Amino acid sequence: MQSIKLGCILLLGSAMILAGAPAADSWHPTPIFHATTPAGYEVVLVRPSGATISVLGLIECPELEGAQQVAAGVNASIVNVDGQTLKHFPSNFSFRITATLRKTVLVDPSDTLNIRERPEALLLKLKFRLKAYHGLDVLEITPESVQMIGVPADVPSDERVYRVNFNVERLPITGRCVLEVLSPDGERIAKVHFDLL
Repeated sequence: MQSIKLGCILLLGSAMILAGAPAADSWHPTPIFHATTPAGYEVVLVRPSGATISVLGLIECPELEGAQQVAAGVNASIVNVDGQTLKHFPSNFSFRITATLRKTVLVDPSDTLNIRERPEALLLKLKFRLKAYHGLDVLEITPESVQMIGVPADVPSDERVYRVNFNVERLPITGRCVLEVLSPDGERIAKVHFDLL
């Protein structure tokens, strides 16, 4: 009988220790950054053509490979593979933007735009603008270069892929970047985000 009481006390004590322990997820390390990171997507309906355009973003930044967030909240910081704390965004990074008429993303359009251009022609003429936000400050950054990759422009296609390259200096790590995908007339079609903290 005494051994049963002792067993119950040990079992109860173990349960109390486990109840006060952090959740199992907190024992896992913070996810590591990679050289390529998904940056979201948007789907828009274009009138009068009735076409649906999906815009998908991917960030390419080799300098971030293996970097890790080591804290959260106001103490959040990012440490690179050499153990150095990053104070600024990497100075060179790219957005790879896929603009497609294919049913790649199966969600309803989030917006409707009035653009008279044929959808296939529109995909060939996209423009890009980066806005960098830090607190109340907004900085507009022109791409260093824009390349169409994948299917060449002179080959008919319902999908176009762009690499939009940026060179920025001393953009604080606590800021955030928003790439705007624009029509030839400057109307915003979609936006994708690049945040580190």
